[in-house]
Amino acid sequence: MNPVAVTESKRDARLFLGGGHASPTPPRDPRPVEEEPSVGIHVLVVEDETAIAEFVVRGLREEGFTVEQSGDAKSAWQALRGRSWDVVLLDWCLPGPDGLSLLQRFREIDQNTPVLFLTARDTVSERVRGLDAGADDYLCKPFAFEELLARVRALARRQNSGQPAIFSRFGVRMDPVSQRAERAGNDLDLTAKEYALLLFFLRHPDEVMSRTRIYEQVWDERYDGTSNTLEVHVMELRRKLEAHGPRLIHTLRSRGYLFGEVAGLRAEK
Repeated sequence: MNPVAVTESKRDARLFLGGGHASPTPPRDPRPVEEEPSVGIHVLVVEDETAIAEFVVRGLREEGFTVEQSGDAKSAWQALRGRSWDVVLLDWCLPGPDGLSLLQRFREIDQNTPVLFLTARDTVSERVRGLDAGADDYLCKPFAFEELLARVRALARRQNSGQPAIFSRFGVRMDPVSQRAERAGNDLDLTAKEYALLLFFLRHPDEVMSRTRIYEQVWDERYDGTSNTLEVHVMELRRKLEAHGPRLIHTLRSRGYLFGEVAGLRAEK
């Protein structure tokens, strides 16, 4: 398998070199598709090369997308049947049935979900075959992550063009497609993780959310009970929200957080 070159910073231009499949990496088990979605636009990444899959998944999650990954056609078919997706990123060369066969089968039951081929097959004839099979876009390896991100956003906008994709509660308004957030008409300058955290709260208004649940869904990691990462992000998000109105994110001792306007709430400062 050809090497994959990844820069340390997501902000750098990041290129994947290669994509040979003579000796494919064993597929990584996909996360259960029935798991509650956390935040953002939902993207399924179908890629058997572990390094590429992990890089793409991590990069998209850092941008606020909710991402699941499948490593072969069988698990990908289960994921495609298990829920609806805003965008699917599909490799052509997969263990077992290839990506082209999977796409053709998927188009028999779903003609609308945007699918982007992300593959090392770069000849004109192969690109034509992929698009004729039902792909909405085609990106060859090597690729720059910034271009992949722009294409995913464009496909998500197309998918949600006829649907209300705006979250609005307590004077806070967020558009997951444009990734714009505001409170009381004032734009909020949020980092990607602050955006994901706020969108998670907007999905669960007036609910007590434990630290473990928030950490595992927004950070996609298990909470070890000692990290203060969540507290630091909540503090900064509060600061930005409270520049334009009263407190909305309340700390409940030994219970977690609650997002909402709650009169008489017994919360920590």
